[in-house]
Amino acid sequence: MPISVPLDDATPAAAAPSTCAQLPSGHRVSQKGAHNDRNTMDLAVGQQPSNSLAYTNRVYVSHPDWEFLLSRVGNPEASKIEDDALLITVNGLVFAVSPNKGIETGNIGLNSLQRRFGVFTLTQRVKVDIFESNAGLALTSVIVRVDLLAKGKVKSPLLLATEEMAGAFKAAFLSQVLQTQQPVAWDFRGTKLELIIESFQNLIPGGNCPNAGQLLQPTDVVFTKEKGAMVALSGANSGAPRDNIINPDFDFGKLGIGGLGNEFNQIFRRAFASRVFPGHIVKQLGINHVRGMLLWGPPGCGKTLIARTIGKILNAREPKIVNGPEVLDKYVGGSEERIRELFKDAEKEQQEMGDGSGLHVIIFDEIDAICKSRGSSRDSTGVSDSIVNQLLSKIDGVNSLNNILVIGMTNRKDMIDEAVLRPGRLEVHVEIGLPDEEGRLQIISIHTKSMREHKRIAPEAVGKLAELARATKNYSGAEIEGLVKSAASFAFQRNVNVKDLSQLKEEELIVEWADFQRALLEVPPRLGANSEELEVLFRNGIVPYGSSFDAIMMTLRRFVQQVRVSDRTPLLSVLLEGAPSTGKTAIAASLGVQSEFPFVRVVSADAMVGFSETAKCSAILKAFQDSSRSPLSVIVLDDLERLIDYSPIGPRFSNTVVQTLLVLLKKPPTSPDKRLLVIGTTSVAAHLEDLQLVQGFNVMLTVPQLTGPEEIKTVLREVVTSLSQKEMDDITSAISQPIGIKQLLMVTEMARQGEETVSTDRFLECLHICGF
Repeated sequence: MPISVPLDDATPAAAAPSTCAQLPSGHRVSQKGAHNDRNTMDLAVGQQPSNSLAYTNRVYVSHPDWEFLLSRVGNPEASKIEDDALLITVNGLVFAVSPNKGIETGNIGLNSLQRRFGVFTLTQRVKVDIFESNAGLALTSVIVRVDLLAKGKVKSPLLLATEEMAGAFKAAFLSQVLQTQQPVAWDFRGTKLELIIESFQNLIPGGNCPNAGQLLQPTDVVFTKEKGAMVALSGANSGAPRDNIINPDFDFGKLGIGGLGNEFNQIFRRAFASRVFPGHIVKQLGINHVRGMLLWGPPGCGKTLIARTIGKILNAREPKIVNGPEVLDKYVGGSEERIRELFKDAEKEQQEMGDGSGLHVIIFDEIDAICKSRGSSRDSTGVSDSIVNQLLSKIDGVNSLNNILVIGMTNRKDMIDEAVLRPGRLEVHVEIGLPDEEGRLQIISIHTKSMREHKRIAPEAVGKLAELARATKNYSGAEIEGLVKSAASFAFQRNVNVKDLSQLKEEELIVEWADFQRALLEVPPRLGANSEELEVLFRNGIVPYGSSFDAIMMTLRRFVQQVRVSDRTPLLSVLLEGAPSTGKTAIAASLGVQSEFPFVRVVSADAMVGFSETAKCSAILKAFQDSSRSPLSVIVLDDLERLIDYSPIGPRFSNTVVQTLLVLLKKPPTSPDKRLLVIGTTSVAAHLEDLQLVQGFNVMLTVPQLTGPEEIKTVLREVVTSLSQKEMDDITSAISQPIGIKQLLMVTEMARQGEETVSTDRFLECLHICGF
């Protein structure tokens, strides 16, 4: 039902626009030569005879006064806009005037908005002149604020189609002269609106009427929503010209971000690109803006750094950054209230501005603390589940918001409720992984920038930063920062005299290349190849004892090369089987070191003593998940029978662990640029065949025992250099059955007892003690 509002009341507004006499940029128009004293009329301000006339934005005079004005028109093309409408000025303000029989001679009828604009009171005497337009007044565009004329009469925003409004606006007010901040009453399809002319663009900027412009058919009309107005604008003509939401002057290097260029490009494409375009373009595509994204990856790779700097990248309001655990409250309902409070500003602005609302960014660090899978919490309060429910309803509920972007960050994506991660909520999942070589060089350059600027780093080290980037494979950004700190600590130590701390040689404090080399040993990567841990498994070295050993090593090196270069072999698994003490673990560990793959992990039973089946499966799964973050990885599954708790009596084994291994051995890396080599070792391959565990590997190689005299002599020559040929012959002749290389080395060490020489009798005695 149309709202009827009396626009012709006699109450003038207290506020007044500035005039040309008061301010140089005022609303009142002064045109030289447009009129003279004999053309001026002196009229009294009065009301308009009917409410319908108030929506025409015209003023009205009597027919005799109209005839007088017509007789004073010098240039009809410049002053006459219709047969019954002229352009005039009323105390310097431009209006369109028409005759009306309801107006008494000597009066001029203005509605309440026009009287408010000119600060006119009823019966006030005003000067009326003829106004002549010119080409410079033509408007190319105009921005109009929209509000309901009767405020507080509706409970929900009225939806207005701005494309239809633009056509109706030009039809209603064509050729009229509009002035900045001028209020206009308008009846649009039965809805009474109050329009405010916010700003416009003249065809010739800077003319003699800078605050006035003539509405023509080619003029672009853009509608914006008045703050707090109960209207919602839609369509191509809604909203003021949009600013770029991305600051064009930002620089990743200056913000302290390196190696995340690809991730930022993906974030912009998925979350921000659609928001650069006007809302009607997005609606024409039939899509909604992305409301949420999840940044996930290993610790120290830059997720929180992105949160701290994203406000500097956005050309908008500062994002709200919340640490996940901070949401939790000790009072019942307090946690849910904090979630609602985060979205309150966005809800209020969307209700006021509609599609013109700005973007509200809410960042949750450690979001896994508040978005755990529902039903997984063991507490009886249900607080965790209700927090998830509250967040889901706010992001994409019944009254979903379109002006929000929720960014969650976690390194435990598996713990988050799947409903949070579905499309429409945190639908964009960006993995912030380990930086590549170029990214590592950027990060190193950022953390050594101050050193270089103040000449606190040696020229040799500056020249070798690229070499340092190559040496830091699988280092995260935080670990690279720690590496630089460690290198600086060696420089501090070198220039500190503990006995006399007053003698500090500041000018000699220079970080050398050797400091970075020492730091590489002190700060290993969490997802790297721990060479010290691997070298423990073959601390006595590898003895190439014969052709059978050489054949195994050659085959394994071919497998390593195949994984490195082949696009068709993202996953290769090899099982080394053989009798105990044949060096299977040492071969696997040495191969991991020789491969120079950035990620090498040994999964062994000795690290899982006392673990439950579930804990074992989780540990094994974590090793495989960590490997997926490295381009090249090696996983050694040492002593499979111990991993699965195999016992020949029964037989007994852990079926849960077996099934976990079978699944992971067949699961290739998820990313096409990742490669994985799995090496398993076992001494009971025949028993594992019944469990189908052997069939889970692509290849099985047998590591033989030492069988021939030449193989035994080769090992003895490597360990004991003082044995004569006769002594070697006596020892080898005493070993009548195959022996593992580890057993032979143990017997040799027993016989030596710290001496360089080994007697034949002593060696044979120790051999007998060991069961040979």
